[in-house]
Amino acid sequence: MYRYRTPRRTLRLVLALLLLSGLIFASPTRYRRRRARAVHAAIVQRAAVVRRTIVVVQPHGNLAAPIIRGGPWTSPTYADSTAGDFIDGEDLAIRKAAVAALGPYNGSVVVVDPETGRILSMVNQKVALSTGFQPCSTIKLSVALAGLREGVIGPANKFRVAGMRTDLTYALARSINSYFANLGMRLGFERVSYYAHLFGYGEKAGLDISGEQPGHYPSAPPKNGGVGMLTSFGEEIQQTPLQLAALVSAIANGGTLYYLQYPRNQADVKNFVPKIKRKLAIGDLIPLVKPGMRGAVEFGSAHRARDDGPIAGKTGTCTDNHTHLGWFGSFNDIGNRRLVVVVLLTGGAPVSGPAAAGIAGDVYRQLGEQNYFATSTPLTPAALVGTEMCCK
Repeated sequence: MYRYRTPRRTLRLVLALLLLSGLIFASPTRYRRRRARAVHAAIVQRAAVVRRTIVVVQPHGNLAAPIIRGGPWTSPTYADSTAGDFIDGEDLAIRKAAVAALGPYNGSVVVVDPETGRILSMVNQKVALSTGFQPCSTIKLSVALAGLREGVIGPANKFRVAGMRTDLTYALARSINSYFANLGMRLGFERVSYYAHLFGYGEKAGLDISGEQPGHYPSAPPKNGGVGMLTSFGEEIQQTPLQLAALVSAIANGGTLYYLQYPRNQADVKNFVPKIKRKLAIGDLIPLVKPGMRGAVEFGSAHRARDDGPIAGKTGTCTDNHTHLGWFGSFNDIGNRRLVVVVLLTGGAPVSGPAAAGIAGDVYRQLGEQNYFATSTPLTPAALVGTEMCCK
């Protein structure tokens, strides 16, 4: 009979997470204890899949039959991601860098000017404009902003995770799932949902972009793990690359949520006028989340994006319907021209948030070598007339 061994790293991961079962929201009530255990079990199972172990951890810790390492996957890891794209209104220098960085991967790269909401390049438009994908850990940006605005956490507050006290900066940089499950349960679903919709989830990010879908945000806590799984893995949410690009743009520019616009030709570029969807009251919160986003690149989950200039970002890795997902939403935090770069990868075992971060880092590096960030953003005659509030 075939016998298999559980990898040591799997045992260490499971043991560490099991130790958290009594730490996540300790409460004197049975309901809270059962809730915390259920959330923790779901996190353990999802973590086992994300780390591509050869076993699946069941809710009570039993080991199921072995599965094939890294699969089975229903989406290819490699594909021609440029087929069918329409590029007449794109910035071709950025397009070239994005296509070269993505290489053979099956995925999408969206680059946005955060000061105007103009989409400068959209590689693999079929994916970028689709119904969306589970956001994985990129949802933690929205949750962090919600927690800060509601006063549930502050920059100096720490939660006890795996025997140590962890603050927001470290939790974002290292993408600590238990921290954000804890935060989500403290906030409650109603407040989490309110801020997510305020930040653009469940609605189209773009203005009159043909084929764009609004993604999906659940109307109730997920059945699998409740609000804790929603705030740590994005359970039951469908996020589009454009939605993540719009939110990261608002963080990059100080709190303005623009309608993303995608010029279809050079005439549209010449006549481009930024249009504001709404102003977000997050200006005072951005300095509190930015260190965690910078930390992700400098010492955390997005270290592959590290470059000579500072980059801030958030990775996401998870598995949804037998498709491995790798996300990275980012912006360069210095220079005369800021860019938001969002990467989404889909496929099998090689796909991850760190891999997506590496692709975004390559985009920034290529453009830096061309001195792209040394020049100021050119203004069109139409944009000089003024930015418009739009479409109420």
